[in-house]
Amino acid sequence: MFRYIIRRILITIPLLIVGSFLVFALVQAMGDPLGEWRLLPPPKSPEQIAAALNTAGYNKPFFPRYLDWLGSFVTGDWKKGVVPGSSAFGRDVKTEVFHGLGNTARLVIGAEILALTLGMAIGVLGAVRQYSLTDYAVTGWAFVMFSMPVFCLGLMLKSVAIPLNDWFESLGTERWLVTAGPPPGGFSGSVGHQIVQYIGVFLLPTLTLLCIQFALYSRFQRASMLDVLNQDYVRTAQAKGLSQSRVVFRHAYRNGLIPVLTVFAVNFGTLITGAVITETVFGWSGMGKLLIRSITDKEPYMVLGVVMVTAISIVFFNLLADILYARLDPRIRLG
Repeated sequence: MFRYIIRRILITIPLLIVGSFLVFALVQAMGDPLGEWRLLPPPKSPEQIAAALNTAGYNKPFFPRYLDWLGSFVTGDWKKGVVPGSSAFGRDVKTEVFHGLGNTARLVIGAEILALTLGMAIGVLGAVRQYSLTDYAVTGWAFVMFSMPVFCLGLMLKSVAIPLNDWFESLGTERWLVTAGPPPGGFSGSVGHQIVQYIGVFLLPTLTLLCIQFALYSRFQRASMLDVLNQDYVRTAQAKGLSQSRVVFRHAYRNGLIPVLTVFAVNFGTLITGAVITETVFGWSGMGKLLIRSITDKEPYMVLGVVMVTAISIVFFNLLADILYARLDPRIRLG
């Protein structure tokens, strides 16, 4: 098992290096980040332009610039915002990225865990009771969630929350369901009051992500379990007279998890920046909004920081999925 993990880690290193080069090349294709700044009044002297290019590192050719950035990134110096007048100018990239990552992680982790747990449970139930009323109901719900844009679901939940908040106020309580992000000053009051505030802040965006991701996981789990339940070894277990629950949970469920883990690993990594729509609807300052703002401002190092953290997250969760594969199916470990 240890050799397998080491081998998988060694494979990810060149993968990340190639990925970093491609990302750097794409960011450079955005053009000169100082181009608009040069045109803005007052006129810039050649000395000012040269100093700005030197600060941004754009006075070097492409490949030396890439090596300089990669070396700094690996050693923990992720550069600073280099576009004068932008919201990130002069700010440390690593600080900004980890601040956004923390906000997004708080939003995504709970939703993903709940979606995965419920999706697997309902998917197994739908496979075991194929073509039953329960299966049709879950399938219909999943198709509705698949076809609904995330922003529509978020706006629908907000439209429900606003009259509910008015009702809470009419009872003499505070507006509980927060529709514009966490409070800038953090939570206050007693521990119980802070828990209530925490739930009110996270409930709507978590429900938005939960409903969409639940539909995804339930469909994959159902399809995977149906495939496993039709295998010969499962039929043999049924022919021996084992109970349905023992056949499902001792023989079929473990092998039915493997495709779902693949989807979860990729999905969780991409959600770190893919939650931008949910963050926009509910006013969260996370990784998605940071990426959009950085692209708009043409901040190269901020874009690189966000994309590389996303890439590392995807690679990490895929590595985690590979390790779980080996635990679930020893044949993978020997391959």
